[in-house]
Amino acid sequence: MLNLLELEQLIAFADFGTLSKAAEELHISQPTITRTMKHLETEFGVPLFVRGKNKIELNETGLKAVECARSLLTAAQNTVQQIQTYHAKLHTLTVEACAPAPLWSLLPLLSSRFPEQTISSKLSELSAIINNVASGICEIGIIPYPIAIDELVCIPIIQENLSVCIPLNHELASRKNLTFEDLNGFNCLLASQIGFWTELCRQKMPASKFLVQTDDFAMKELIQKSTLPCFTTNLATDSSSILSGRSIVPITNPEANVTYYFICKKSDAKYIVIAKQLKTLFIQ
Repeated sequence: MLNLLELEQLIAFADFGTLSKAAEELHISQPTITRTMKHLETEFGVPLFVRGKNKIELNETGLKAVECARSLLTAAQNTVQQIQTYHAKLHTLTVEACAPAPLWSLLPLLSSRFPEQTISSKLSELSAIINNVASGICEIGIIPYPIAIDELVCIPIIQENLSVCIPLNHELASRKNLTFEDLNGFNCLLASQIGFWTELCRQKMPASKFLVQTDDFAMKELIQKSTLPCFTTNLATDSSSILSGRSIVPITNPEANVTYYFICKKSDAKYIVIAKQLKTLFIQ
């Protein structure tokens, strides 16, 4: 039976040219690698080397053995990776969402309900979320509208209402409510990693420019010190002190008031229980 470690030594000999250099690279003794070369010839049942005085070289068959050894090692490494990936998937619950806010309530529930699993989440495009849940790439998806697909369940779980935060000396600060049309043309601060909200704001406010912030600290500093409007929602939990000195004005467009829907396969009853729990907590 061929030994992968011995094949690795054979490849090292081919790469470094001498037994001593190969042994040094692999941190083994030269007598050890010499015995390995002899054992490999026994395993293959054919000579692999041309031996001279104080010198050993691969013959034509030996070169072919090295080529095959490389393929075997690559296949072995791929096999290990595939098994590790498969094991990880068995113990990972993957969630893809269109926006971050619904994850703030969903992920703690999942972690509590499935403590033996790793919960993995990311923001994705809407079409990708639906396709990935349907194909089994991820177990749970969060989207901002209902769908009707035979193999999927779709349950409303939480509502998010967008507001704009206006500095008190801004011309819009006294308004009781606003629309995207009212805001169009005003430049705004915008956090990164807010999912579909980014594209929605750009579509609804084409005449506006957005100063997008990837750093949370920088975003908070700009909110406190700049005169640019920014956005918040009813689901934001740590914004009261940051937004002091600003008027929080609801945006009345239907697109700014979203119901999120939990989707998963109908066969995944254990996840449907979580969706129903969220619906009970947040949907009036």
